[in-house]
Amino acid sequence: MTASDDDHRPDADAEYSATVLASHWIQRPGADETLVEQPETGPTLPDRVEGTVLRFGPGVTAAAHRRTHRTLPAVPPPTPAPRSRRLRRHALPVLVLACVLAFLAWQRLEPPLKVSAVTVTARPTSLGCDATADLVAVVTTNGRPGTLSYRWVRSDGTASGVLRDVLARGRTQTRLHLRWTFQGPGHRTARAELRILSGTPRTAGAAFTYDCP
Repeated sequence: MTASDDDHRPDADAEYSATVLASHWIQRPGADETLVEQPETGPTLPDRVEGTVLRFGPGVTAAAHRRTHRTLPAVPPPTPAPRSRRLRRHALPVLVLACVLAFLAWQRLEPPLKVSAVTVTARPTSLGCDATADLVAVVTTNGRPGTLSYRWVRSDGTASGVLRDVLARGRTQTRLHLRWTFQGPGHRTARAELRILSGTPRTAGAAFTYDCP
């Protein structure tokens, strides 16, 4: 072995020992400094947590750590309905509400129910024994819908309570009846009046006779 070979070997041995001992050998303490080869083992088994593989050991890199611990992607919010669809969905309720308001306003603005004429006729005009007179009142209105309030007043000092007749739109006349029955002998002239209580008060009446010997 030459001097040049001796000078080169220690450097080579030193470089070789540093590399090999760091990766494949374990040096046990002892006097003879015996080098024992560490048997190779398989890779460290991973643990499984909630579907994510956790890897441990010197081979785990930062990139692998980030891959195994990445979070689930955020769920995007629901796409809002197009503006035109929202407008169509709210158009019908708004239209119905507008129609109702217009109808109520029209009812308030239109003229109320008014009575233009009242006539009363007795049938028959002369009664015999134990007979009934039929007094018919014809009430003419302006054709507006509403409730007609009225009362019958008789010449014997009696009167009916407040009576009502509901009139539909477009109906310009209504007929109201009063039946008055007489019994027993006697002679009498009777009269009945119809008094309109709705709106401007109006009164109309008719007379008839009862004759029973």
